[in-house]
Amino acid sequence: MKSILVAGGAGFVGSHLVDRLLRRSDVDLLLVVDNLWTGRIENLSHVRDPRFFFEPCDVEAVRSHRLFDEIYHLASPASPPWYMAEPERTITANLVGAMRLRELLKKGGRFCYTSSSEVYGDPQVHPQTEDYWGHVNPLGPRSCYDEGKRVAESLCMNYHLAHGVEVRIIRIFNTYGPRMAQDDGRVISNFITQALRNQPLTIYGDGKQTRSFCYVDDLIEGMIRMMNQDREIGPVNLGNPVENSMIELATKVLEITGSQSELKHVELPADDPKQRCPNITRARQLLDWSPQVDLNTGLQRAIQFYRDLLRNERSRSSS
Repeated sequence: MKSILVAGGAGFVGSHLVDRLLRRSDVDLLLVVDNLWTGRIENLSHVRDPRFFFEPCDVEAVRSHRLFDEIYHLASPASPPWYMAEPERTITANLVGAMRLRELLKKGGRFCYTSSSEVYGDPQVHPQTEDYWGHVNPLGPRSCYDEGKRVAESLCMNYHLAHGVEVRIIRIFNTYGPRMAQDDGRVISNFITQALRNQPLTIYGDGKQTRSFCYVDDLIEGMIRMMNQDREIGPVNLGNPVENSMIELATKVLEITGSQSELKHVELPADDPKQRCPNITRARQLLDWSPQVDLNTGLQRAIQFYRDLLRNERSRSSS
């Protein structure tokens, strides 16, 4: 039987991971640590399991009387508006959080660090492979997140090299799905909520920059497989290798929602990557993993989630 800690478990991705872990019969305790900076307690309100415990605190300050067999570190904002608003806090959540969580790992236990495609910066190699060192501005407005992830990866790698810690490093590419907050600030949540409110869809620059979008269930499957395999510590890219431009994504959202919203072009933010797409050869070979949910299907599920949110908001405001 295993005890598991999920830091950032009230967040969008973290809460889906919690659901998946609680399906396992070999888990006797699951502790979620989250300060609700970007996570929401509503993401866990459906959990009714005596093995589940929640501790509201910063990951850097977490305390426990026991050690854990598995630890997942997801305690960091992932949306540019959020992490750029509090850059020092973002760096410490990643780095100091990893240091603190490592102290709670049993000898022989496993530590999964959820890094990001942002470690590649505005890439000069396309698609991005794990051996690419990246093209990151270390002093730019996004550097708190980019470099926070990079230095935490380095820390985890050195935990392994110096002490033999069983770490697993994954690099997450753009993920979407239910429970992503309406004000998250990332493109899919922006487009969907704008479309459902019949507001203009905000397109940064000319809209030709590309991203690859992975549905959250696929990401969680890859994360679990990475933690459970014994061959490599990573890093391993987890994302969808199918690219879409922002114009293409906006068109899909308008088609599925039936919205009459127009497109509004605004200035491209500093250091915004022009291309972002994973090479997932390593994930395919190591984990026998690739995304199964296509963008149209995933968008339909996400759009229904946001429709329900807006409907509930209107119902509360009218009562």
